[in-house]
Amino acid sequence: MSVDEDARWLDWVTKQFESIAGDHQEIDINEFKTALNVKESFFAERFFALFDSDGSSSISLDELLKALNLLIHGSETDKLKFLFQVYDVDGSGSIDPDELRTVLKSCLRESAISLPEEKLDDLTLALFESADKDNSGSITFEELKAELENFPEVMENLTISAANWLKPPEEEQKKRGAPRYLTRAYWLNNSRKLFFLCLYSFLSLLLFITAMMQHRHGGGWFMVAKGCGQCLNFNCTFIMVLMLRRFLTWLRATWVVRVFPLDQNILLHQIVGYAILCYTLVHTTAHVFNFVQLSQSGQYQLWEYLLTTRPGIGWVKGSASLTGVVLQLVICLMVLCSSTFVRRSGHFEVFYWSHLSYVWVWSLLMVHCANFWKWFVVPGLLFLLEKIVGLAVSRMGGLYVVEVNLLPSKVTHLVIKRPQFFHFKPGDYVYINIPTIAKYEWHPFTISSAPEQSESLWLHIRSMGQWTNRLYEYFRQPEDQEVSPKRLAASLRTRRQRTKDQEDLFSSTNCNGAVASNENDAIQLMMYRQNGSRSDVVPVSVPPTSGSQDPAEPLADGLEPAERGEAPPIRDQVSAKFGENHRFCNIKCYVDGPYGTPTRQIFASEHAVLIGAGIGITPFASILQSIMYRYRMRKQNCPSCNYSWCENIKDSEMKLRKVDFIWINRDQKSFEWFVSLLTKLEMDQADEEPEGRFLEMHMYMTSALSKNDMKAIGLQMALDLLAEKEKKDSITGLRTRTQPGRPEWGKVFQKMSEENKGKVHVFYCGSTALAKVIKAECEHFSFNFYKENF
Repeated sequence: MSVDEDARWLDWVTKQFESIAGDHQEIDINEFKTALNVKESFFAERFFALFDSDGSSSISLDELLKALNLLIHGSETDKLKFLFQVYDVDGSGSIDPDELRTVLKSCLRESAISLPEEKLDDLTLALFESADKDNSGSITFEELKAELENFPEVMENLTISAANWLKPPEEEQKKRGAPRYLTRAYWLNNSRKLFFLCLYSFLSLLLFITAMMQHRHGGGWFMVAKGCGQCLNFNCTFIMVLMLRRFLTWLRATWVVRVFPLDQNILLHQIVGYAILCYTLVHTTAHVFNFVQLSQSGQYQLWEYLLTTRPGIGWVKGSASLTGVVLQLVICLMVLCSSTFVRRSGHFEVFYWSHLSYVWVWSLLMVHCANFWKWFVVPGLLFLLEKIVGLAVSRMGGLYVVEVNLLPSKVTHLVIKRPQFFHFKPGDYVYINIPTIAKYEWHPFTISSAPEQSESLWLHIRSMGQWTNRLYEYFRQPEDQEVSPKRLAASLRTRRQRTKDQEDLFSSTNCNGAVASNENDAIQLMMYRQNGSRSDVVPVSVPPTSGSQDPAEPLADGLEPAERGEAPPIRDQVSAKFGENHRFCNIKCYVDGPYGTPTRQIFASEHAVLIGAGIGITPFASILQSIMYRYRMRKQNCPSCNYSWCENIKDSEMKLRKVDFIWINRDQKSFEWFVSLLTKLEMDQADEEPEGRFLEMHMYMTSALSKNDMKAIGLQMALDLLAEKEKKDSITGLRTRTQPGRPEWGKVFQKMSEENKGKVHVFYCGSTALAKVIKAECEHFSFNFYKENF
């Protein structure tokens, strides 16, 4: 931190002090919390006690600035002494275990981490025993200093000035340099989209000029109107092609995906939609000016040209003007109702029903323009065929939701009995309709189970809209046993399943290498489901509670949440309960799909980086399971020494050499969604490979304070020590250590770039804001970036 920055920070502290202290120029403990934005009582009291050098129970400006100047300009030893004094609560000159436990407990509260008292004791002892070199029962300043030297990153942060100890509000800094759209990296990473936009613009210009030349006899305004009309013929049919989901899914398996940005079809659909709006406005305006000229020299008034059939303009009884006015109004209404603020503000039904006006638009265009049918016939047949196939597939066979788990942060885990004819690829999504929730509503969600899981289909649905909230509340309500027609049969099935799961508990432990270290682990092991061979066990996570805060990056698993305000019908099909948040049921549903996504390209990558924020893990849950299934198929074992390794080969099914999985959550509860699945993936590659691990996991918890925050230094050191001792993370139970704060994307991608495992492809599912940050970093490192929308 520069001298200028230090001076500005001290100036900020002075202004804060003067605005709060008033005329008496001293502040008490409560005013101190407000002045320096210190909220946690323990740390506020410790800072206050150290700054109050005269013991007057108040701090003057001189006392505050003297202490802060020492932290800013003092030596490393001075800063270490301040840290030691914070931990030395009773001022005895040493830190005993109880003092250390008090500090760590405050650190846990500051980082929003909830751990049992026994685990807090373990953390305290791990750090204390490591620091107490002479086994004297207390930690001296020299011992604390020696312990900190074992953590270079902590020592480095201690040399940073006080702005990282007592943080003021961060000031936004304007970025300098060339706009990212003008950089070479941006053009390379967006080559397919830019190629499409150039081709689309060239074709539109060609159509416009050709139509103008063909009608040059009619004057300038007439030429402009005809040019826009020809572009509208093309765009009003092309916009339909961009939403042919089955057709695009088929194209993803061909060479076309390497040339055109099929994965951005929704963005392109929006671009073409706005182009249609612009063309219609110019087309209508040009016709109005042309009618003004005709009305001045002809026998009809302007209003007659616009609102009647008397002039006889058009190929169907002179209705071109009337249908044009109606088309202009309908298209403007559709674009308005498609705006983000309408779709995301709880009024999805407005977008949905207004968008169905496309039927009227095509019908009116048939009447309005004599040549439109020539443009429409081929795309229209494809559209009709896709609708017929979709309707047939969605109604074929009887699909039922057979099991439901209510997970933290209001996530509903649906288990659907998978029909034999249903085949999909990892990362695909489906549209689901549950008549019991809403008879006519269909919503897209990513399939979170692997294709190799033949018996069932998983969906994880985050409650973020009307339909998703009704779904969660429907299964959260107490069951009405009197209206369940098959209650006894379902109850018998439940008891038999429970008995079978209990019998499988010990065998699951032996086969999978898992040990039920506590009650929750035992429950998770009991709920392993056997699908086919013993190696295909798939865990079902059942968290102990269902309430939690939302993740850091609020991510909808579906593209648009729903949407209609009707109340759900009487519960009549939930048949059996197994645990507070887990139950078996038999609820009719319909599924349309599957449809492909950008993640289908993962298996064609050499080095894939999967980044999920919050519930954005769902597409990667399916992908990770499928990847590890194929990884196990490659794994070889030596018959004499039992040494195992994975053959480093490339095939048509999977070219992957390395996979990095990054999961970012705000709170601790959110990790429970898929922790049992991740545990199994870790066990699948328990043995080190000659070239390093095939799959590496990186967990981040954004509510936890990072190591450069004074209120978290001791906690993060203790978590590191205990994780090394127990070979598992205290927050998630995984072998992978959960990192505090947010990833430093520059350092993360730099490390991956240096591994030289091949071309890096980054696949992301999460909020748009975070996507922009990650995409910018990917462009800097020349990584390919793909964003999952569902």
